[in-house]
Amino acid sequence: MVLSPIELTAAPSRKRLFILLSVTLVSGFNQGLILPLLSILLDRQGVSSDVNGINSMALYIGTFSTMFFIEKPIRSMGYKKGIIIGIILAALGTLLFPFLTSIWVWFVLRIIVGVGDSALHYCTQLWIVSSSPAESRGRYISLYGMAYGIGFSLGPTGINLLSIGDWVPFCLNTVLFVAILLFVRTLHPEYPEHSAKLASSSSNRYARVYRIAWFALLPAILYGLMEATMNSNFPLYGLRIHLSQASISLLLPALGVGSLLLMFPLGMLSDRIGRKPVLMGCAGIAGLMFLAVPLAGDNVLVLFILLAMIGGFIGSFFSLGLAYAADLLPRELLPSANVTASIHFSIGSLLGPGISGFGIQYVSTNSMFIMLGSAFTLFALIGLFTREARHQKLQSH
Repeated sequence: MVLSPIELTAAPSRKRLFILLSVTLVSGFNQGLILPLLSILLDRQGVSSDVNGINSMALYIGTFSTMFFIEKPIRSMGYKKGIIIGIILAALGTLLFPFLTSIWVWFVLRIIVGVGDSALHYCTQLWIVSSSPAESRGRYISLYGMAYGIGFSLGPTGINLLSIGDWVPFCLNTVLFVAILLFVRTLHPEYPEHSAKLASSSSNRYARVYRIAWFALLPAILYGLMEATMNSNFPLYGLRIHLSQASISLLLPALGVGSLLLMFPLGMLSDRIGRKPVLMGCAGIAGLMFLAVPLAGDNVLVLFILLAMIGGFIGSFFSLGLAYAADLLPRELLPSANVTASIHFSIGSLLGPGISGFGIQYVSTNSMFIMLGSAFTLFALIGLFTREARHQKLQSH
């Protein structure tokens, strides 16, 4: 059964919303755990920072490649089947890490996990955004961001389970995936909107998305850059400035803790004053804070406060950017916009670990924060010189 846009705009059902948010939380836990956990295990083996960073890119190679073919299958099979396939791939890849320890096998497994995570995020994001009324879209997408933030924050704490055994964190994550799979199976299948307007070529659809909402899609690149850099290479940065493993596992969740505090208020504020000014203001403040991180040295309390504030201001960057794009675009272009945002996220995620790993190894221990601070500040400045494309939106719904 394919639901029409009119049926979808009432609001997501509570049961469906709860399950989708739970899927997002578990996926966030997976990413929050896997990246720093594997970085620490590779560092134990004597793998250099630049090679470690390159290996971390594999997860996002999987995410990136998936976005080039996922839209058409999801239109045919629906959100539910897409989520189930994503869970199976992510769980299987995660389970195999502690038993197949070659660095190149891990590269392949990261790609598999990336494909699974990509399917999960594509389906949950699009299902929530397309079923949310425009006047409260910011709040609903903020709930999605909060769920991911909670999982992402809890993920690094699993590093402490290494004291029991290297396999324990991976198996815990797999158990969570299996549990959430049982809930997803109870959902009623639904599908992205089909429309005669989609008869136009794929290239024309993506060209329209970029023409109308290019600025709204930039936050996805920046969020991917930040998330992958911090999760993959902050553990290496922490080890270089002589932080303990316990301190690193405490500091990484600070980003998620901060995002949980401000994500819903920022979503509500964006409903009132618009997404663009909120995105620009948050980017400018976060850019300055990134540049201030090296000044904190190895003071764990100051680092926690700075990272929590950064997380607060940009923890909802991807979701608010997606909501902004949904404000600007006709409904039948939302699947294409979602694909584009995910590709942008993957581009940022691919660039982050490699660039920052190279910087830590050959330039400066602090180079990753200079890169991130400059990128977010530049986005805020670009926003000052761009006009909102709302007047181009087609009145199709």
